[in-house]
Amino acid sequence: MTWALPAIAGILLVFAAISGRVAGTSITAPMVFTVGGLVLGAQAAGLIDVEATSETVKLLAEVTLALVLFSDAARVDPTALRAEISLPARLLGVGLPLTIAAGFGAAVLVLGDLSWPEALLLAVLLAPTDAALGQAVVTLPILPSRVRQGLNVESGLNDGICVPLFLIVLAIARAESGAIGGGAAVRLVTEQIGYGIVAGVGAGAVAAAVLILAGRHRTIDPLWVQIVPVAAATLAYTVAVPLGGSGFIAAFVGGLTFGAIRRRAEGEVSHLIDEAGDVFSAVTFIVFGAVLLSPALGHLSWPVLAYAVLSLTVVRMVPVALSLLGTHARTPTLAFLGWFGPRGLATIVFVILILEEPGALPHEDLLLLTAVVTVGLSVLAHGVTAAPLADRYAAWFRRHPRPEQQPAHEA
Repeated sequence: MTWALPAIAGILLVFAAISGRVAGTSITAPMVFTVGGLVLGAQAAGLIDVEATSETVKLLAEVTLALVLFSDAARVDPTALRAEISLPARLLGVGLPLTIAAGFGAAVLVLGDLSWPEALLLAVLLAPTDAALGQAVVTLPILPSRVRQGLNVESGLNDGICVPLFLIVLAIARAESGAIGGGAAVRLVTEQIGYGIVAGVGAGAVAAAVLILAGRHRTIDPLWVQIVPVAAATLAYTVAVPLGGSGFIAAFVGGLTFGAIRRRAEGEVSHLIDEAGDVFSAVTFIVFGAVLLSPALGHLSWPVLAYAVLSLTVVRMVPVALSLLGTHARTPTLAFLGWFGPRGLATIVFVILILEEPGALPHEDLLLLTAVVTVGLSVLAHGVTAAPLADRYAAWFRRHPRPEQQPAHEA
């Protein structure tokens, strides 16, 4: 650990120095951070030499996902979303379950050593998407708004949706392997979801009330307005965990509650929590490269690589196409939406959570190796293709507009 923090700080400074130059190119922030971790990790320079099971790595992962979940949920605006609900609703309501089902089937066929609960767990691990891996796709104004916002909303909400699914399937897998009893697994999941929801609603409501009342009486300094969401996310997480609840569910529900209530107050309150989430995400990708991906590359196999490719292509793209049946979406749109389902932060955190109890699953090494390799491949493939494919799709859309189309037929 002696040189880990200086090494991480150095990578952040290097990226800061070139961030303006690489913006909009095929070099993305997650690529730089992951490669930096690989170069400075234990398998190479040895400067970032920490264990994946260490409390430091666990704390980093948990803080990062909690902040991101709260921020993404708080940003959901029901009024604005209602106008463009069709695409994200289909991606989340139809595409996500089909993606998990397809991922499960592919795992059973390609990774035959996995038990059925482990295969399902792998599918859930790799179901959430991470828009940060292809930032150009959700930020470039030249792209159709409905496509851009659909992918952004999908990425923002599917992490929170997948957290309870992950907890349920992990409990089933551990019960199946004999690590815990079936009754204990049911009780554990019930407590995690129930207490998580209660803590999230309470923390989000309290924080929103503080913001509204203090703003109404002009007793809050503008600087501290930005602190409130960070404190709310922290409160939700730290209340839920001691009660036996899921801090991640609490953070997500807390964000939804906070966002729904605080819209009565004017002003932007998310700058600090967004920036904090970006910094922690950057460090998480550095640690991912150094601690998880670096050793994983030494154990690559053809079945693992085949599943990673399938997960990023067929397992994602076919369900997306099926979810859009009846919308008259054209082939380039189906391909674009299907391809840009990067796997990133949520999967990394889920992997680290499984490592809290190493050896609880009979084929844990294979399962985690496959998840890590898939994320690594996604960082590279989606990072390299985001800007050029976004430009190409936008140019196609300009040449083939549909000015008469209804909202559901946007692209």
